[in-house]
Amino acid sequence: MKPYIFNLETTKIELHFEKSEYAALTADQKADLKSAFLWSRTGSCWVSRAKEPNLWWAKQVAAKLGFTEEQREGERLSFSEQVERQAERAERRAERYEQYAESAERRGAVLQQPLNRMRGDIAFFTQPIIAGHAGSQAFARRREKMFAQYEKGFEEYRKSGYFQDRARTARETADGAKYRDVAYLDRRIKECKREIKARKKNIIHYEETLAAIENGEKKRRIDGTPITAETVTGWMEHEFELIEKAMDKQGFLEACVDQCGGIQFSKDNIKAGFQVRLNDGFDSEVEVIGAGPQNITYRILTGGAKGMVLTAAYAEIAEIVQATEQTETHPFTVGERFTAEQYIQEDDSRKWSRVRITYEIVKASSKTIQLKPIDRDGNVITRKPRKSYNGDWCFSIDDSYTNTFHKAAKVSEAG
Repeated sequence: MKPYIFNLETTKIELHFEKSEYAALTADQKADLKSAFLWSRTGSCWVSRAKEPNLWWAKQVAAKLGFTEEQREGERLSFSEQVERQAERAERRAERYEQYAESAERRGAVLQQPLNRMRGDIAFFTQPIIAGHAGSQAFARRREKMFAQYEKGFEEYRKSGYFQDRARTARETADGAKYRDVAYLDRRIKECKREIKARKKNIIHYEETLAAIENGEKKRRIDGTPITAETVTGWMEHEFELIEKAMDKQGFLEACVDQCGGIQFSKDNIKAGFQVRLNDGFDSEVEVIGAGPQNITYRILTGGAKGMVLTAAYAEIAEIVQATEQTETHPFTVGERFTAEQYIQEDDSRKWSRVRITYEIVKASSKTIQLKPIDRDGNVITRKPRKSYNGDWCFSIDDSYTNTFHKAAKVSEAG
C-alpha cells in the first residue's frame, strides 16, 4: 500500500507512479484513473480533477489502485492568497490566449492572401476547365487549392475569435471584478454561512457517534466495515478544518463588501410598492410587492416575463426608481365564504377521504384574515393575502393550487 499526497496549497490529491507501475495497470484501472485524475507534467504526477471537499470519487479511485493512506504536504493558503494566485494565473492565461489569437489571425491572413490577390481578375474565377487539356487541368487544381486554403483561413479566424473570448474571460478573472459585485459577494457569504452551519451539525453527529463508541456500542459503515473512535476523531478534525477555511473565506468576502460601501438596501428603506432596478445583468425595473428580512418579492414589469413574481436579495438592488409605498389593502371582508376540497382522515382509520369544507372569514385586518370551518369542527386559521402575478389578491387554505382563492383589487385603489 502506498500513500497518496493531499496538497494543502491546491487542496487536490496527487498520485505518484513509477513508469513500470503505470504500465502494469489494466485498461479498466487506467480508465478509472483518467476519470478522476489528470496528468501534470509540472509535478510529474496524476492530480485529481476535483478539489476539497469534493474528493470522494478521487479517494475511491486511489484506494482501488492501492493508495489508501493520506500524506499531507504544503500549507493551506488563506482565501485572499488563493484569490491573488488565481489572478496571477488568469493574467498569464490571458497573455497566452492573446498570443494564440494573434498567431491564428496571421495564419488566416497568409492562407487567404493568394486568393485575395486575384480579386478583380474575373477571368481567374470564370475560366472554364477543358477536360483532357493538361494546362487547363493544372489551372483547375491550382484554383481549387487556393479555394481550400481560403476556407482554412476562415477556420483560423474562428480560432482567433475563440482565443480572444478566452483571453477576455481570463482578463475578467484577473481583474477580480466579481469581488466588487455586492450581489455576488452576498450570495457567496450566504453559502459560507450555510456550509459552516451544516458542518457544525456534522460535528455534533460525530460527537454523538464517538460517545456511543466509547460506551461500547459497535458502529459500522454501510459495507459492514467497523468504525473506530480514531476514524470518527479524524472526521471531526477534518470538519473543524473546513469550518476554519469557510470562516476565512467569509471574512474575506465581508471585507470586500465593506470596501464596496456595504449593502445599501434593506427592509428599512425598501417598501412594498417601490419600483427598483436590479443588478441582474439586464437592469430590470421591477415592482416590490413584499419586503422580508432577507429578500424582496417582486413583479416583473416589462418583457416576455411581465407579471411573473420572483424573489431577490437586497444586495441585488442597484437603485430605487420610484419610492411610492403601496397603501392598498386586500379586498377580503368578514362574512365571505370559500369552499375548499381537502383530504381528511376519518376517526382513527388509515383511510383518507376527499371532502368539501366551507370556510367563513370571521375576522379581517389590513394584513391578515381569520377563517373558520362552518360545516364541521375545526380550528380558526389565519392567512395573509398577497398580490398575485396578475394584480389580483389571493390566499390559500392549504397551499394547494385548487384551494387558492382570488379576488380583484378594490376599484378605487386599483385605478
